[in-house]
Amino acid sequence: MLVEMKDICKDYPQGKEKVRVLKDVCLQVEEGDYLAIMGPSGSGKTTLMNLIGCLDVQSSGEYYLDGEDLRNAGSNRLAEVRNRLLGFVFQSFYLLPKLNAIDNVALPLMYAGVPKKERRQRAEEALKTMGLEDRMTFRPNQLSGGQCQRVAIARAIVGKPKLLLADEPTGALDSASGSQIMDIFDRLNTDGTTIIMITHEQAIADRAKQIKYIRDGILSSGREEPPQAETPDGEEGEAHA
Repeated sequence: MLVEMKDICKDYPQGKEKVRVLKDVCLQVEEGDYLAIMGPSGSGKTTLMNLIGCLDVQSSGEYYLDGEDLRNAGSNRLAEVRNRLLGFVFQSFYLLPKLNAIDNVALPLMYAGVPKKERRQRAEEALKTMGLEDRMTFRPNQLSGGQCQRVAIARAIVGKPKLLLADEPTGALDSASGSQIMDIFDRLNTDGTTIIMITHEQAIADRAKQIKYIRDGILSSGREEPPQAETPDGEEGEAHA
């Protein structure tokens, strides 16, 4: 089991009170899985992704990543885990504007202490798998949105992560570019990369092997969407996204 969460809760302070954003979340993801998580704004899906990605820690519950209990892991250990096991793809790309494509992709390898010659070679290979061999020296402002996202995916996979986390990876793209990005995810998963993806688009989620829904901090156990919680006035309660 690559990802195992047991009764995960996450609280955030709101004035003198605490708001529970995630409620007893249980999740199991095996190596090679391809999971989409869907939910409305404020449902807790980004909070859940941050916990899976070791960018935040739960208030209670158990989290095991690749067999390691992370409940008491400090910030340095979590950074090591992120660098060794995880790759991230975001809606906004987060490429450094002053660096060309190959230097953007090589950046995580520099932080990992990989020698310069090796990290350049690996960055070139990653960009070639994205079909960007003729764009390696281009900066982000010289690339289309779809090309920028492919550079971001190359950066995410250059460290050969076991788990790729994608947060609305097609959200900033037109439909044609989005379809190309999803084709890349399909190929990566076929080649063995485990993927967890957040999306609000059903057509994008349908590309995954399984779908789970989250609403008001409650994660469904399968493809059925969880029941909608109601506030006293009958409107859906809000939570941190």
